[in-house]
Amino acid sequence: MKHNLYSVVLMAVSLLFVAACSSPDPEATEQRYLASVEPMVTLYTFAEEGVTPHAEVVRATQITAYPNCVEQRDGVEYMKVVYQGVTCYVPTDNLAVSADDVVREKEVWVRTPTTILRDVESSKIAGFADKGAKLVVLGYDALAESGRVATYHVRLGDVEGYVYGRYVVATEAAALLRYKAEEYDPIHSAVKDSFGGGEAIGCDFYPVEKPKFEDNPMPEACYSLYINAGGNALKNIESYISLAKQSKINTFVIDIKDNQTPGFKASAMEEYSPTNYRRAPNNEELYRNAVKRLHEEGFYVVGRITCFKDSYFVQDNPQCAITERATSEPFKHNKAYWPSGFDRRVWEFNVALAKEAVEKFGFNEINFDYVRFPDRMTRVEELVDYHNRYGESKVQAIQRFVRYATDEIHKLGAYVSIDVFGESANPGYTTAYGQYWAAISNVADVICGMPYPDHFSAGYYGISKPWNSPFEIMYQWGRRVQSRQAVTPTPAVVRTWIQAYNVMRHVDPNGIAYDAENVEKEIRGLYAADLTGGYITWLASSNLEKYKQQLDAYKKDYLADWKRGAVAAEQER
Repeated sequence: MKHNLYSVVLMAVSLLFVAACSSPDPEATEQRYLASVEPMVTLYTFAEEGVTPHAEVVRATQITAYPNCVEQRDGVEYMKVVYQGVTCYVPTDNLAVSADDVVREKEVWVRTPTTILRDVESSKIAGFADKGAKLVVLGYDALAESGRVATYHVRLGDVEGYVYGRYVVATEAAALLRYKAEEYDPIHSAVKDSFGGGEAIGCDFYPVEKPKFEDNPMPEACYSLYINAGGNALKNIESYISLAKQSKINTFVIDIKDNQTPGFKASAMEEYSPTNYRRAPNNEELYRNAVKRLHEEGFYVVGRITCFKDSYFVQDNPQCAITERATSEPFKHNKAYWPSGFDRRVWEFNVALAKEAVEKFGFNEINFDYVRFPDRMTRVEELVDYHNRYGESKVQAIQRFVRYATDEIHKLGAYVSIDVFGESANPGYTTAYGQYWAAISNVADVICGMPYPDHFSAGYYGISKPWNSPFEIMYQWGRRVQSRQAVTPTPAVVRTWIQAYNVMRHVDPNGIAYDAENVEKEIRGLYAADLTGGYITWLASSNLEKYKQQLDAYKKDYLADWKRGAVAAEQER
């Protein structure tokens, strides 16, 4: 009896469905588009046991639909479609007549704190959206293959602009989640804010996809020579090339802007800092020729820009500076004026300059230095105003600048490296100047520590005179770097600045000279700690004769040696 009743019910349902498809023409088809508030749309099949998911298909996919075959199941209205030769059913709410109507989000929530851009091309900044903020969706641009929106046109309060789709989600609850909180929160919560740099837990640790540009391959290990912005060095580029050709050097780092030393008359300087523009030499052709020749000889070329130490920018934009509370005048620290790392105009300037350098000269990578607040500020912290508009901590502001910079420079197919003090590798606390290794490494392509041996105090890591023990100090430092990298979901390549100058006399008048032997010891210390991304020579003068004296150190292929050692160690096991 039960079986017969079940058959009758099934027959009734079938008749209803036939009726739904019988008028006016059940075989009529139209091309529709899958639409949703999410990147994927579920297609279903119908069976005796009910509605069964069949496939997840990217929204905006064009599909053949039967508009006259519509049925309700469990209160949901479905339309018959054909996908890859299989008859399926899609909720009618997930079908659009026009490709312009496939994105159905009316609002999105910020998962990763993000910059709101005034326009995407210029990278100018309209505002900032913190984690959990609700954004009203006004429009969008193209969809990625994953179905995600690349860029949303949004409104937040009275701010209107654009945010990248990868930083927002469909619900507030999802936005407030932290990445693998059970794994990472205990680690970063335990890091102390001992000196006012901010809570580590306040940074964002969602994974960041690190690009690999096919037409711009980064060497597995960059063996790098530094060249300053002085015209004499660039004019003598052939001599530096000749030296490098006698060694394993494969990378050059060239200054674009140092504090009070702008390299060329950039349009970005003319717009944001006329003093930088006025003080810059007419070196554009010199830069163009130098980078061109280096590329012709097969070198990878990095452009260095100092960010938050820029007296000329402050002269032109005093409202962007760290100021004295008592006088409201720019605060002078370490013989220079510092734009505030919280200020978005200085963010815009440095990124605009970087993009211009990439577009004009073809730099493979931009290296940002002084991505921090001033150091040694503990005693005067209450006497200055950082003009912290968005209520951020220092570590948050620095990570957010790095995210903004990488987003914009990646669009040109170039990489981004960030310089950090060697101290930031230390465990247990965030630095007073806002550099938290794990947060920066998670976002940047390359992180460049500056553990110059003569910057360590006597007894550091148990080494009586670190500046006279280049292998030991670099090895001990490198071990701590590895620990910081291990708590970073998507760690950057580690490429380290090494000391290529002699021990400074105020550190130790009897300190050693950094000749080829001691430079090699530094590099071998890094590789012994498994930091294999390469090195950059810090020699402020870029003195060619000094580099020649160190040439034997630059002839070594440290990565090849490290790999051979790794294979031998594995075979011994």
